[in-house]
Amino acid sequence: MTTHQKPYPAEFRDRALRMMEDHRRVQESSRWRAAEATGEKLGVSPHTLHNWAKQSRRDAGEEPGPSSDELDELKRLRRENRELKRANEILKSTSAFFAAELDRPTTR
Repeated sequence: MTTHQKPYPAEFRDRALRMMEDHRRVQESSRWRAAEATGEKLGVSPHTLHNWAKQSRRDAGEEPGPSSDELDELKRLRRENRELKRANEILKSTSAFFAAELDRPTTR
């Protein structure tokens, strides 16, 4: 799924999502109420749980929006783009330096 370390292990997130879904089914409650009840039991913000559930639905193709894999790829590409821009700036300044050196008259 994701390549970077998250504050909660995947097993914990999966369990929390199952608990939320069980709460919704048994209590016939809204997603938000299930997030509040589950968050209270687990000591996790209902906003966090709500976001996990939303991302889970996106990953399953049940809701529009970028999947976790797409978000990871976007993050990787942005990092790579920053590195390439940095390398490009170094190359520009290096070539400007050498161009200036070549334009200087030589003394013999």
